[in-house]
Amino acid sequence: MRLEAAARMDVFRKLWRARKLIVVVFIPLSLLPLPLIHPTSEACCAYVLMVTAVYWVSEAVPLGAAALVPAFLYPLFGVLKSSEVAAEYCKDTTLLLMGVICLAASIEKWNLHKRIALRMVMIAGAKPGMLVLGFMCCTVFLSMWLSNTSTTAMVMPIAEAVLQQLICTGLADFHDDSETGNSPEEDSAISTKEENLDKNQLELLYHNEQNECTKQELCAFSEGQVDEVNTFGLQPVLNKTFVRQTNGQLPQVAMDIPNVKRVKARRDSQYPTKRDHMICKCLSLSITYAATIGGLITITGTSTNLIFAEQFNTRYPDAKVINFGTWFIFSFPIAIIMLVLTWLWLHFLFLGCNFRETCSLSKKRKTRREIMSEQRIQEEYAKLGPISYPEVVTGVFFILMTLLWFSREPGFVPGWTSLFEKKGYRTDATVSVLLGFLLFLIPARRPFSSSSPSCKNSDDNSESDPLAPMITWKDFQRLMPWEIVILVGGGYALAAGCKVSGLSVWIGRQLEPMSGLPPWAVTLLACLLVSAVTEFASNPATLTVFLPILSALSETLLINPLHTLIPSTMCVSFGVMLPVGNPPNAIVFSYGHVQISDMVKAGFGVNLIGVAVVMLAITTWGVPLFNLTEFPSWAVARNVTGGL
Repeated sequence: MRLEAAARMDVFRKLWRARKLIVVVFIPLSLLPLPLIHPTSEACCAYVLMVTAVYWVSEAVPLGAAALVPAFLYPLFGVLKSSEVAAEYCKDTTLLLMGVICLAASIEKWNLHKRIALRMVMIAGAKPGMLVLGFMCCTVFLSMWLSNTSTTAMVMPIAEAVLQQLICTGLADFHDDSETGNSPEEDSAISTKEENLDKNQLELLYHNEQNECTKQELCAFSEGQVDEVNTFGLQPVLNKTFVRQTNGQLPQVAMDIPNVKRVKARRDSQYPTKRDHMICKCLSLSITYAATIGGLITITGTSTNLIFAEQFNTRYPDAKVINFGTWFIFSFPIAIIMLVLTWLWLHFLFLGCNFRETCSLSKKRKTRREIMSEQRIQEEYAKLGPISYPEVVTGVFFILMTLLWFSREPGFVPGWTSLFEKKGYRTDATVSVLLGFLLFLIPARRPFSSSSPSCKNSDDNSESDPLAPMITWKDFQRLMPWEIVILVGGGYALAAGCKVSGLSVWIGRQLEPMSGLPPWAVTLLACLLVSAVTEFASNPATLTVFLPILSALSETLLINPLHTLIPSTMCVSFGVMLPVGNPPNAIVFSYGHVQISDMVKAGFGVNLIGVAVVMLAITTWGVPLFNLTEFPSWAVARNVTGGL
């Protein structure tokens, strides 16, 4: 019996190891009767859509490879010509992304992101509540322009260094936690803490101090920077895992994942008090949530925004309503409200409701450990030295790109494109590619200056060449997420196939029973559905599958498509309850401060906050901004054409 049980278990293990191969082979074969029994364009397109969707959701093959399925199945089934499919894989948003990556490469190369983050944290102070809010603000700002994954990978090492300083100061602070100008109540509270510190705790803390030099710290690196020394002088872990872009962020980032057993030991022994552990949890989770919130603000913030913009403009070419300016006006208030509510929720969950103690800016109420932490942050900022010439150039390009995006077609006044005779030729991609191209030409050394700039990625050739540019092709190549480019192109190809074959019209007819629901109810159901699915599937794949369905639904119910598409696009980013939900979650989880139960508990609240705020926005200021009260003429024309 034992031998039979062992044999069965061995078979199960082999099947489990081969599960991805089984999915890759079994799914196409099991769905093959659909196009064979019903050899119509709709059935063939549905077959390709289902196979690609299963590959994306299961991740049986890499996302980029799965995105190539329409490239060969559409021509084989006669849905689209090979040349027509190929044209869908490179769109205007691809050029927009390339220009943004050029600017992101310059920001990262010259450490401008680190200067911004440290400065904002210095302004916020070291009080736990204000420290969390300061990190959230700088993360939101960086995530507007950089990818969510890169932003989290850049900010988390800074946050970890601050947390380690808080913990190390707390070890020595149990005996002498003197405050400047302590009140009698605070003195009594401190004495109570000291009385509660028993012998076992002291021995444990002494053991931690002796092993401080052997602690592991997670350090996030961009690809190609494996040998780089940790910025804060802490030893990086040896286990390196590369995390794919699966949630709509742009660059790929290599992450150091600590050993699970050692993480458990740190959870049990690293923190002097439970409150210190709660601070570490709150700050860690706040960074991943802030990165998600910041990615909502701009069209280029996440690839899901780009997918929506391109698919919407392709499906409704006469709708000139989605651009950088209109998206920013709609999403910026959402981000501000979500930032405040998320901070309050995390503060209540981990730090309690004593905002006076955790958020006071008074110097008289600062503890010794908080003063030490502020000094540590100031020391790290001082290491950056005075602002350099390349940082100034990068900052100027950053501001210039933003202003040109805003002023291209503001809507309420004529934009700078009105100066040209031919209309409709210039887009946001024109601006980003132009400025990105200039970064390859402008020298990184100040004119008529003999000093050479210093950066973390500089090599000997760039230091010796006085005309070395701000960025090189190697810098651009290191950050350019080609997998995301192919993934987005696969989404465009699927959308084109649904349009040509008539599948989207067929789906819309099947959803006609929902015509009795009001628009806000349809939008709420769509938001809840995509928010649930994206917890287990990649964000771009989820949105790519749902966009054609929701577009057809809106046309069938005579609802302005923007009423359902914009909220669904934003809610697809709220996969924040599990480490597998998105790469920023995985980065934060790998530091060992939080458990899955913490992420589920905090993420559920953030999910509800996000859906509620998005629904508030689409039913209030979104109505006059996008004229949502009536079915637009550009959607009427698309509906009539599709029906024919």
